[in-house]
Amino acid sequence: MSKDASLRDALRVPHGPISVSGFDSGAKPLEPKSKRLEHDLDQMADLQERLWAESTGGGERRVLLVLQGMDTAGKGGVVKHAVGVFGPIGVEYSAFKKPTEEERAHDFLWRIRKRLPGPGMIGVFDRSHYEDVLVVRVHDLVPKAEWETRYDAINAFEQELVDGGTTVVKVFLHVSYDVQRERLLRRLARPDKHWKFNPSDIDERAHWDEYRAAYDAVLERTNTDAAPWYVVPADHKTYRNWAVAELLRETLVELDPRYPQPDLDVATLRERLAPPH
Repeated sequence: MSKDASLRDALRVPHGPISVSGFDSGAKPLEPKSKRLEHDLDQMADLQERLWAESTGGGERRVLLVLQGMDTAGKGGVVKHAVGVFGPIGVEYSAFKKPTEEERAHDFLWRIRKRLPGPGMIGVFDRSHYEDVLVVRVHDLVPKAEWETRYDAINAFEQELVDGGTTVVKVFLHVSYDVQRERLLRRLARPDKHWKFNPSDIDERAHWDEYRAAYDAVLERTNTDAAPWYVVPADHKTYRNWAVAELLRETLVELDPRYPQPDLDVATLRERLAPPH
């Protein structure tokens, strides 16, 4: 990968009509010779610490990583291998499951707002508000007239986040139909992975084309300059994990967080810590 190459540019979804099938789930854009570059990992950890430290001095900036993808696309693997390089302080992970009765009684963004990262934090959404224009659309859980209005609501919501100091990194983990089948079969072949297997995942495969159409709409209608989408090929796990980590690294490099500079009388403090004579 050349020094000036940007993975964000390579993976960013272009504006205009989108078809998920037009993206190669097995591609490896800008793949480096070594996918676990120690320098990059150290730099990511340093940048995350600086972002957190910045907030202790009054900084308001924060990052929100949104992970979307079909079952087996690797959201958990990304969290473990890409986000896992960060220290536990300053990182908050949220996995959004089927809404509870209380959550369904509110606007669809209500539960999302409750989990937004605070200043200095890197928030990770394993699924997100986009489920409310994906699952609800595919399974007719709400009238079309209702989910149609949610695209504009999401755009307004994300613009509000950006205006308030949040950098939103939205990633669609793009896995192919055949690779998903292989991964599901591997789970069945290993008793220690049976806990990860949900028979409903097979049911969802029957709606593959409907989900693809729903993702086409998401990538086209919510791909804004304020909060763009990135399509990460996810057929190859190692590349997928590196790519998401690199998107985060590039984002943090651009933010360039700084340690606060408290007004300390260092000389006096050193004197106070000097051993007694």
